[in-house]
Amino acid sequence: MILVTGGLGMIGAHTARALVDLGQEVVVTSYRRTDPPSFLDSKVTVEQLDVTDRDAFLALGERYDVSDIVHLAGTIPGDDPVAYFRRDTAGLLNALDAARAWKVRRFAVASSIGVYIGQDESPWHEDLPLPTADLPHLIVAFKKAVEPVTTHSLAGTGVQPIVLRIGSTWGPLMDPESIFSPIPPYVSAVLRGETPTPLPADAGGDWCYAPDMGRAIASLVSADTLNHTTYNVSSGSPFVYSEAAGQLTVEPGGQSSPHLDITRLTNETGFTPTFSFSEAVADYITWRTTNAR
Repeated sequence: MILVTGGLGMIGAHTARALVDLGQEVVVTSYRRTDPPSFLDSKVTVEQLDVTDRDAFLALGERYDVSDIVHLAGTIPGDDPVAYFRRDTAGLLNALDAARAWKVRRFAVASSIGVYIGQDESPWHEDLPLPTADLPHLIVAFKKAVEPVTTHSLAGTGVQPIVLRIGSTWGPLMDPESIFSPIPPYVSAVLRGETPTPLPADAGGDWCYAPDMGRAIASLVSADTLNHTTYNVSSGSPFVYSEAAGQLTVEPGGQSSPHLDITRLTNETGFTPTFSFSEAVADYITWRTTNAR
């Protein structure tokens, strides 16, 4: 059985769905909500868990035979950065304790595309050095620290770490007013009967639709063998908003940002994205009009 922490969030739920589609048994944890989205209903076991509670976390091992862990649980920073770092570090360390105590095969953990900030070479690939740079968000800073904490904690334990440098992800279950992607708020405005602000036609870069992100992570966790520790996880192709001009109103302007090279992921798992950008937009609009969440 595979454990997915944060398994009812956007990336976690789509990862759980992809694992189920591969024939895996999955238990997901969630801190607040216990109602799964429609595509997971009756397909996974849901455990309400505060991942910062070490005893409660380790007790899962008494109820489930966990073979692999995908640690995606995380929180949104508030006004106190120390409180945020303390909370999410506690969750990470408890997950690592569980991985070692249960002697799981693999421990996959969410890092971020943001670790490459300051690197001028593009596309970004896993062998590039990570420069010292001012980071734009506390989440990115934490994800950058996650990588050495995870690999050093699991060294010599027999547990294989998988560092997931996750690209910019959007799609079903994302906060409809998210500041991290303009597409959900755009669709929200349309559904309210408002005229959304046009998107810059040439802006874009690295975006991955959530169902594809879930498939990519599941492909790594389920692979027979892996040759590396760190993997870029995204669509592997840059996009611009004009690609969906038939569905989104665009205007001239904008600049594309760097994207992730997923050659390593594709070579070792065979993963390729299912959705083009325009197909993802169409699927997301359908989701928003047919699902309450």
